Amino acid sequence: MSADILLCDDDAAIRTVVAQALRRAGHSVRAVTKLAELDRALSERVPDVVVTDVVLPDGDGLDRAAALSRDLPDLPIVILSARNTLSTAVRAAEAGAYEYLPKPFDLETLARTVSAALARKGGTPAGDDLEEDRALPLIGRSPAMQEVYRIIARVVSNDLTVLISGESGTGKELVARAFHELGARRAAPFVAINMAAIPRDLIEAELFGHERGAFTGAAQRTAGRFEQAAGGTLFLDEIGDMPIEAQTRLLRVLQSGEFTTVGGSRTIRADVRIVAATNRDLTQSVADGRFREDLFYRLNVVPVALPALRERRQDIALLARHFLDRAAEQGLPRKALDAAAIATLEAYDWPGNVRELENLMRRLAALSRDETIGQGDVAAILGAAGAASSGGDVSIDAAVRLLVDRLAREAPAALDDGTLYDRVVAAAERPLIEAMLVRHAGNQLRVARAIGINRNTLRKRLDDLGIEPQRR
Repeated sequence: MSADILLCDDDAAIRTVVAQALRRAGHSVRAVTKLAELDRALSERVPDVVVTDVVLPDGDGLDRAAALSRDLPDLPIVILSARNTLSTAVRAAEAGAYEYLPKPFDLETLARTVSAALARKGGTPAGDDLEEDRALPLIGRSPAMQEVYRIIARVVSNDLTVLISGESGTGKELVARAFHELGARRAAPFVAINMAAIPRDLIEAELFGHERGAFTGAAQRTAGRFEQAAGGTLFLDEIGDMPIEAQTRLLRVLQSGEFTTVGGSRTIRADVRIVAATNRDLTQSVADGRFREDLFYRLNVVPVALPALRERRQDIALLARHFLDRAAEQGLPRKALDAAAIATLEAYDWPGNVRELENLMRRLAALSRDETIGQGDVAAILGAAGAASSGGDVSIDAAVRLLVDRLAREAPAALDDGTLYDRVVAAAERPLIEAMLVRHAGNQLRVARAIGINRNTLRKRLDDLGIEPQRR
């Protein structure tokens, strides 16, 4: 379907390649560099789709997108931005944008987005802009985190139940807080409860409260977490560890929207948004009979899968500097990282994810003698794993044995479920492809030739492994 596209971006290189890509897709493109020129082009003819950057010489593209969405609600707007933050994604959604694409983006993705916008021919309702300082410290500009930001931006304004999955230490509570702080319930309480930390016989009393005399030791009435979070958000962490009998009571509350305290008879309305999180595979828990299938579907309305830190290595340097800055704000000496130290951090496997990185940065800030932290400091604390990852003389044989040992600790089922071969091959294939993409500046033809496979095979492996090569 041919369309009239109005493109606004002051970067000549991006403007050229984007216009060429859209023209190859059969569209006509009018390209401008400023908001004033965008307004003149709109006055001459309303396009089928507007594609605009955020930072422009004469203003903010998101502010103009919000105004366009109010004046022309059927005009799809695609936002491009190098400000790859959660705040930008949320502001784009609130401004009524059809889609937000962080730079650098894949040109084929842009072409598909424009085609989808033409098919839909309309965006979401516009809303008030959110201030930058309301964004929580979700740090990361990798493609994996951009997808998380887009999900948050799309559903933050409603009360749909969210299920966040991810390994321990990936930041599930931060994401839960983002849903709360950026949504309509932000003025009300955010109440978190760790289901794995509560004795089985006290879970219902913790969730729903209890009346005086309801059980031995209940000397007075106590409000449960549902009452404490009234009007706000209830975060159920480690929901996969909830006993099956308590799951039945929680399901009944989610279905009816009402509950009673333990030992009470008065019905209380549950006015909360539920955000749950787990580091378990709940589909497997359902299959094993350890988690109710009907409760799983009640919770899994909006699934958010948080990537492990080793799956977003591009963010490690940014996160490390953030944690060093935060340590300095809390009274520890201010430190910086040299290039070799960052390379060592990026090569490490991070079984403890972002939490492990934060703890390491605090330790380095406290123990490192120099203002600039070097590779030796990092490798010394990481130990043998850090030294091996940073280029030590460790054989492939030893690396495979370490991987198998780690799986035995963290995912023992992987040693018996028939996935081990694929896991080991992927563990070697991903860093190989990523390293060659860096070496050849993202040129897929050269990477395929260097590895010894054809380009179509490389593209399929990129898709299967979720690797998004940066290109313009």
